[in-house]
Amino acid sequence: MARPDTYVGINNEVNGGMTTIGKLIRDAWVFGIIPEDETCEGWNFARIDGLLDKVNNEWDKYGCLVSHLPEDLFERHQRIHDAAVETARSAGWSGEQETEDEK
Repeated sequence: MARPDTYVGINNEVNGGMTTIGKLIRDAWVFGIIPEDETCEGWNFARIDGLLDKVNNEWDKYGCLVSHLPEDLFERHQRIHDAAVETARSAGWSGEQETEDEK
């Protein structure tokens, strides 16, 4: 099966969007780089890479730590990521795949 040319969109992701790109999009929402209703569906991967650069630049300002975010961004991060975890769990995601290599 050939790799797609464009991204499927966070709402169409496997594991309820708990993927590297899904997490990137949620972080972009946190930092206001893209609006929270932007799913990135149909974006080419060069555009996703550009989003990654912007998100990384924002994280660098805070030492890549959630605990260093100012209160407004911290609260937005918690709201967005908590909702994502709840949605993913209801879709059958457990998070175990992300820690398999730690066993």
